Amino acid sequence: MEYFAGLDVSVKETSVCVVDADGRIVHEAKVASEPEALIALLSDWPDGLKRIGLEAGPLSQWLWSALAEAGLPAICVETRRMHAVLKAHTALNKTDRNDARGIAQMMRAGLYRAVHVKTLRSQKVRMLLRHRKLLKAKALDVENDLRGTLRNFGLKVGIASSGRFEARIANWWRAMAILPPWQSRCLSYAGCCANRRRHCISGCSPSPVRTPWHSA
Repeated sequence: MEYFAGLDVSVKETSVCVVDADGRIVHEAKVASEPEALIALLSDWPDGLKRIGLEAGPLSQWLWSALAEAGLPAICVETRRMHAVLKAHTALNKTDRNDARGIAQMMRAGLYRAVHVKTLRSQKVRMLLRHRKLLKAKALDVENDLRGTLRNFGLKVGIASSGRFEARIANWWRAMAILPPWQSRCLSYAGCCANRRRHCISGCSPSPVRTPWHSA
């Protein structure tokens, strides 16, 4: 007998539904959204599971990798198609339990589209690049805001490299004793911000030589 499982994953708990080849529900449970709990539940089947489906989401890459590493036939399903099928299946009462049932039936009938899940190393590199982009954007925001603030006092920063910008800002805020302490701290932060941006640009290169995750 073939069995199919559907997982409706949320942050704290995951609803699990297992159906047989005829579509009858043979087991339902709710466990913690942790690989160990899911593997312990899904591995306890005499003939094994034919397919295990879970929707692509924030936790799906992590859980899919753990399930696949444990030898379980996990499939990460494309979100839009799953949403359309579940909308028809659970139109009257949409709950985590009913969603898990709908996913299990999708696995049984083959009404799904699998998506490619990147390797853990690729995910780490992508995360590093995304955080690098965020830090650069925030550093530029602070720098531009400080330029505008200083322009109100007739101080024109102009074109300046990171090192010159830091020194120029530091000299100006020390000379402007009329500013309150919090404003002085904000101006002095520009040098620190520019310095951090230089380190970010030089230290977050995705090349194999400089990437911290190269050995992962």
